[in-house]
Amino acid sequence: MDAIISTQDLKRKLDRKEPVKVVETLAPERYREAHIPGALNIPPEQVKELAPKLLPNKSAEIITYCSNNH
Repeated sequence: MDAIISTQDLKRKLDRKEPVKVVETLAPERYREAHIPGALNIPPEQVKELAPKLLPNKSAEIITYCSNNH
């Protein structure tokens, strides 16, 4: 299921310690500068390689976050 959630909804999920996986699809240098605590870093060009290893549970709720200048 694809859905968009607000940053407020994500914060509520994290505050409640809901079992979600947060994935930041940022370049490693951007991730190092600032990221959501506990978030995994999977740069777009490495999704096929890293996602199966880092996200083996296909029924888990996964929330992705990215940022760009646009």
